[in-house]
Amino acid sequence: MTETKKPVLLSGGNPQIAKGYGEEPVKAYIAAMPGWKSDVGQQIDDIVTSTVPGVVKAVKWNSPFYGTETDLWFMNLHCFDKYIKVAFFRGTSLKPMPPEASKHAETRYFHIRDGDDFGDRLTEWIRQATKLPGERM
Repeated sequence: MTETKKPVLLSGGNPQIAKGYGEEPVKAYIAAMPGWKSDVGQQIDDIVTSTVPGVVKAVKWNSPFYGTETDLWFMNLHCFDKYIKVAFFRGTSLKPMPPEASKHAETRYFHIRDGDDFGDRLTEWIRQATKLPGERM
């Protein structure tokens, strides 16, 4: 019987998942998120999936990416010790703008901590982000 190895957790508890396109690598990433982050990661994924019919998913650089076309991304997420960072690549165009700045001119971050109520705000930003040009990565 082959034993399935658990993914390595990198700094901040971010799962190390092989690059891949589609539902499976994103599900593997979410399942490997430690503690409360896995449930929140699933909630984020559910919000994206229900808000964006036909959303394109991938794991790149140990982070799930979401787009409206292959390799044109509107957001990703990443685990840190105390929060999940949701990046909106055209975040400076969202209203209201997500609160955390980035060293990339148009990118803005939204940090989700254990117990935060984020669904309505995140859904609205996702709706707006999908109407903007995607970021090629």
